[in-house]
Amino acid sequence: MNLLVPYYEHPADRPAEWDALIAAAPLLYGVVLNPASGAGTAPDPAFADVAVRLRAAGVRVLGYADTDYGRRPHADVVRDLLHHRDWYGTDGAFLDQVAADPAPLPHYRRLAVAARAAGATTLVLNHGTPPDPAYAALADLLVTFEGPWETYRAGERDRPVADHHCHLVYAAPPDARLTAPVRCAVPGDGAHPWGTLPHVLEHRR
Repeated sequence: MNLLVPYYEHPADRPAEWDALIAAAPLLYGVVLNPASGAGTAPDPAFADVAVRLRAAGVRVLGYADTDYGRRPHADVVRDLLHHRDWYGTDGAFLDQVAADPAPLPHYRRLAVAARAAGATTLVLNHGTPPDPAYAALADLLVTFEGPWETYRAGERDRPVADHHCHLVYAAPPDARLTAPVRCAVPGDGAHPWGTLPHVLEHRR
């Protein structure tokens, strides 16, 4: 169970891919649910259906919320998390574009408390780079790298790795090997790399 998959495609457009993702439940740490760069303005029945199927398969379902590196208001982030819980039954939260420096830590402590209060038994913070060590106390998992394979490979020797770290890599070859305990390597590139499944799941479609 080491794959954290941010799959940002609509189930009606990619039903076979979602079926493959659900069938791969034993391999998954969790799936990030992102209907509309967040929960959206109203429930989407197709996403509600895949969320039910993921939970039935024993997969963590993490609701996506952008924090804009601490600039997005607390209330807006929490509203996203509550909508994810109420509309899709999420049991975790994936906070994106999280600051890495220590100055916004009080803001993120409040968000972490609010996420737990909203039912997030798993909290993931996506810094995309190694953050200040104090962030580790706030979440279950920190994304300490998000970016293309060439950048990942170039800095691999100097990148710290811990049990609570996750690496998300795109434009990756099929034989890409990531060093974090929780990870995801996809072939997608460009503006929308997370519209592709991890290489390891491609044969399941």
